[in-house]
Amino acid sequence: MALAEPTLDDIELGRTVALLGGRSTLRRPVRSRLEAHDLLREGLPGHALKHLVNSIGILRAARHDSLEKAVGISLRTYQRRKEAPDRKLSPEQSGRAWKFAEILGRVIALLGSQAEAEDWLERPAMALDQRRPIDLLSTPAGVESVEDHLTRLEYGVYA
Repeated sequence: MALAEPTLDDIELGRTVALLGGRSTLRRPVRSRLEAHDLLREGLPGHALKHLVNSIGILRAARHDSLEKAVGISLRTYQRRKEAPDRKLSPEQSGRAWKFAEILGRVIALLGSQAEAEDWLERPAMALDQRRPIDLLSTPAGVESVEDHLTRLEYGVYA
């Protein structure tokens, strides 16, 4: 019996899960979008946010408000949460953290490295009216604009 090739959805899901710390951090397997939905509805473990922040330079940098833009959690709230890492995130915070990891995973796959992806998130883009992608992640409309821009880049449409 031949093994099925992983679908694009499986690959993107795997990248997102890995950026959040994988199965050991999430404390369960996430093999489908429906399992991801259930996990986010229940709230990501606080350890997943800690892993994400520790792994992503632009989120760690105290000089930026990138954490709040990307995940919707202020630096002070994150510092308080570190004292109770077992506490789950709210469904909204979980969804924002997931979406950030999903977008970052796509950019890493497109550009080839996490460092280049982080630079891309902080660099103004002509297609986004000279706005930085990280600045647009605080609203659903902004996220959609970043995802549309990313899709065009993936297909080689730069204008």
